[in-house]
Amino acid sequence: MKVFKIIGALSFLSFALFLSSCELEEKIKDGVVPEAGNVDVQALLDDAYLTLQQFQTQDNIWALQQHTSDETMGPTRGTDWDDNGIWRSLHDHTWDAEHNYIRASWNSMGRGLYLSNNILAFSPSAAQEAEARFLRAFFMYSIVDHWGGVPMREPGEDIASTDPTIMSSTDATLFIISELESIMGSLPDEAEAHLASKNAARALLAKVYLNKGVWTDPDRIDPAFDAGDMNKVIEYCDAIMDSGQYELDDDYYDNFRPKNDEVSSELIFTSKNQGGIQAGNVRSRWFCTLHYNQNPSGWNGFCTIADFYDKFDDPNDVRWRSEPADQTPVGGIPVGFLEGQMFDQDGNALEDRKGNPLAFDKNVAIFETGDNLEVTGVRVVKYVIDYESGDNVDNDYVLLRYADVLLMKAEAIARGGSATGGQTAASIVDDIRTIRGASAKGDGSLDAIYNERGFEFYWEGLRRQDMIRFGTFLDAYNEKPASEAHRVLFPYPEIELSANPNLKQNPGY
Repeated sequence: MKVFKIIGALSFLSFALFLSSCELEEKIKDGVVPEAGNVDVQALLDDAYLTLQQFQTQDNIWALQQHTSDETMGPTRGTDWDDNGIWRSLHDHTWDAEHNYIRASWNSMGRGLYLSNNILAFSPSAAQEAEARFLRAFFMYSIVDHWGGVPMREPGEDIASTDPTIMSSTDATLFIISELESIMGSLPDEAEAHLASKNAARALLAKVYLNKGVWTDPDRIDPAFDAGDMNKVIEYCDAIMDSGQYELDDDYYDNFRPKNDEVSSELIFTSKNQGGIQAGNVRSRWFCTLHYNQNPSGWNGFCTIADFYDKFDDPNDVRWRSEPADQTPVGGIPVGFLEGQMFDQDGNALEDRKGNPLAFDKNVAIFETGDNLEVTGVRVVKYVIDYESGDNVDNDYVLLRYADVLLMKAEAIARGGSATGGQTAASIVDDIRTIRGASAKGDGSLDAIYNERGFEFYWEGLRRQDMIRFGTFLDAYNEKPASEAHRVLFPYPEIELSANPNLKQNPGY
C-alpha cells in the first residue's frame, strides 16, 4: 500500500474523531484503511506536524485567539470585509454554534489530535511515540483552552462502531500534564524548533500549570492559582533557562523575520515554513492589515484598537515601531504599529484609493462608512515581510518562545510562587523591557505583567488566553459591550453535537 494512500485515508478519517460512527460507516467500508505493517510512521508524524500550519491562517484558530481580544479588530469598511458579520461577531462576542471559523478551528484542532493519537496504533519507535504524544498534548491544550471538554479515542479504535468519549476540562488538563511529564525522558535534549523536544514539553507544561486554575474552575470566571502549581511553572521555566539553549534576542524582530529559525535565539517550538517551497499562511499577518496601495499590496482589513495601542508607554520600545533594513527600504513599511502618514520605499507619501493621504488613524469603528474608511485603525506588522519567496514565505510561525518562558515565571512569582535564581517578577519584566529598548520600571505587579505580555506578544495568538486568566476578557471596550460569562468558552459546532451523542453543548449556547 502506498504511503500517499494511507495519508489520504487518515486525512479523511481524522474528522471521524468528532463524527458519529453511523455517519461514517459506509464511507469507511469503501475507503482505504491502513494496516499496521504497511504504514510509514514518519510520514504520519510529518502530517501531524503539518497540521500546526492551521495556526497561521487568518480564518482559523488565530481568529478565535485574536479577534475576540482587545488586540485585533476586523472592521467592516464600506462593502469590504463584511462577510455576513463573521468578524464583527468575534469582536463583540456574539458568535453562535454555527460560526464558520469556530467550526473550522474545531476541525483543524480535531484533525491534529486524531492524527497524532492514531500514530500510536502503528508501533512507532520510542522517539516517534514521544513526538506523537507531545503533539497530541499540544492539540489537546488548544481544545481545552477554547472549548473545555476534549473528545478522545483509544489509538486505533474502530471508528465505525464507537463514538468518542468526552474528557472533561479538568481531566484533560491533568492528562496533558501526566503525558508531558511521562514522555520527557524520551524527547531529545535539543532539536530544531519545529520538532518536539524536552524544552518544548517544559514550555507547554509551564503554560498548562499557569492556566490550570482557570481550566479546572467550573465557570472559568474566578479561578484560584495554587502556589504549588505556580512553583511547577517556575520549575519548568527554570529548567529551560538552565539548559542554556536560549536568550532574548538583541533584535526583537529576529523572532519573526524570514529564516527566523536560523537567526533567532528564542524559538522553542514553531510551525515550519520553507521559503519558495511549502508554507502555511503566515503571510496573512501582513496582507490582512496593509492597505491596497502599499508594497506589498494588502487586503486592507485588520487593525488594532486605540484602547490597546494607547497602552504602549515608551516611544523607544522597538516592539512599538521599528524600521528593519530588510523591510522598510524595500517597501517603505515599518514593523510594529503603523499610525500616521505612510510612505513608499522612496519616501513618497502614499494615498488611498480616493486620493486622500494614506494616514492611519487610531480611532476605528466596527462599521466604517465615512470618507476615511480605508485608513481607520492602526495597522500591525509583526512578521517581517518576506519579499523574496513569493506565496511560500520563509518565516516560521512561532508557537512557543523564550520571552514567554520568562514572563510566565514572573507571573507565577507574582501569583504566589517562590522566586528562584535571584530573580523577582520586577527584575524579569525589566530585563525584557530593557533589551526591547524601553525603560525599566521596577514593577512586578500583575497589572504590569499583563501589560508587558501585551507589549511582547501582540498578534501572536496569546491575548485571549491572557485576558481570561487576568480577568479582563468579559470587559467592555471599543464598541464591545461587557460580555456574558459563558463567552470564556466557545460552543461546539452544531454538526458535531448531532454526530456524537456523548458531546454536550457548553452552557449558554
